Amino acid sequence: MDRKPFRILAIAGSLRQGSFNQGLLRAAKEVAPEWVEVQFFDIGQLPFFNEDVEATGDPEPVRRFKDAIATSNAVLIATPEYNGMVPGVLANAIDWASRPTGRSVLRTKPVALMGAVLGKSGSANAQAALRGVLARIGAVVVPDPQVLVPRASRLSCYPIRRCWCHGPPDYSTSTWTCMTRARARRSASWSRRWPTGADASSPKSLSARSR
Repeated sequence: MDRKPFRILAIAGSLRQGSFNQGLLRAAKEVAPEWVEVQFFDIGQLPFFNEDVEATGDPEPVRRFKDAIATSNAVLIATPEYNGMVPGVLANAIDWASRPTGRSVLRTKPVALMGAVLGKSGSANAQAALRGVLARIGAVVVPDPQVLVPRASRLSCYPIRRCWCHGPPDYSTSTWTCMTRARARRSASWSRRWPTGADASSPKSLSARSR
């Protein structure tokens, strides 16, 4: 029996070329089941949130961002950690997505978190902050599995990092990509918990799945 595609919107909290977190999202896409569609959105194109701008209507990149969230069954965020907190570019994206108050496109939307950092935290602090913000908006934050990747730069040599960040990874030659693939598989597994189809993120469906 054919399954309806389960659409996941992937968002990286880092904009740099060769970002570990963008690579982590690519790895998640690589290990996702065939019936899962992973689409990416570049939040670097969003303007700074400004209520004066909002009052004249959402800018076109913001409209596309909200539409991408609304048409997805779930959202997957990979975040680094800057000074122990959520990167500004990601916080800005969530500010836009949280509007209008009480009617956010993230409301009742399943959201999973993961992250890779150079330090020891594995992005635990940033993820904890994100959980609080997303819960306040009304998103359904997936509690497990927790995907934390500490000391990301130590898990590969340069050629492997280049392969992993900029193209399809060579899983047979990389300790880093093998570990990342396993962690990404853990993250991708949560998609199996949610129904597919038009009502996949409806409060009724989510309530039934959470019992």
